[in-house]
Amino acid sequence: MFRNLVLNKKMMLMVLVSVSAVLYSMDYVLLGSAKELTIWFLGNLAFLPVYVIIVTLLIESVLKERERQSVMRKLNMVIGVFFSEVGNRLLKELSAYVVACDDLKRHLLVNGTWKEQEFSATLEYLRKNEIKIESGRCEKIGLKMFLVEKRGFLVSLLENQNLLEHEEFTDLLWAVFHLVEELEARDSFENMPQSDVDHINGDIKRVFGHLSREWVMYMQHLKHDYPYLFSLAVRLNPMIDSPDPAVY
Repeated sequence: MFRNLVLNKKMMLMVLVSVSAVLYSMDYVLLGSAKELTIWFLGNLAFLPVYVIIVTLLIESVLKERERQSVMRKLNMVIGVFFSEVGNRLLKELSAYVVACDDLKRHLLVNGTWKEQEFSATLEYLRKNEIKIESGRCEKIGLKMFLVEKRGFLVSLLENQNLLEHEEFTDLLWAVFHLVEELEARDSFENMPQSDVDHINGDIKRVFGHLSREWVMYMQHLKHDYPYLFSLAVRLNPMIDSPDPAVY
């Protein structure tokens, strides 16, 4: 195989040299002047390093873009696994802690007709509108047990080097880890001082902010690249009170 590759390269080199020789011969026949032909040859030769630089930069740019797209595809696969295992349920459970959540849910009811404008408008809404969290309105034992159970899975995600390409998703994981630690450190959530309640509210707010934005961007990615996965994700939208996977 290696020998065939070398032979192919030699043949290609011979073909290129032959083509060049034929073209210069045609120029000589048409011009009839070896001097002008020599001047043109030297002029082209002088620009050869410039050609090499331009071609090298173009090839390098194309290769870098392909590498970046490959990394992003792998990263989106990791994000998809995260939402399948943790993110969707966490988004649904944390929404119960959001004050006046009905308005928020309306903005997160992604459907099959959404286009770029709807996704952009929802992301803008999440960035501009500050949510209010009241953790005292829900029991937190179930949330604590769920997150502690998923700790090993979350740790495995941080071992993925591709996450370095996505700072926002890394911030989301760190926010979730901190919430796990805060909840696990407390044996009981009864009779908590208001200062401690406010602290937990802040931790939940941080997670929900990162999580909701990442979820919308992930849904946008599915809509663009994987319509069949997007269809199921829409039917199982965690903001729907009773999601149904059936297609009607």
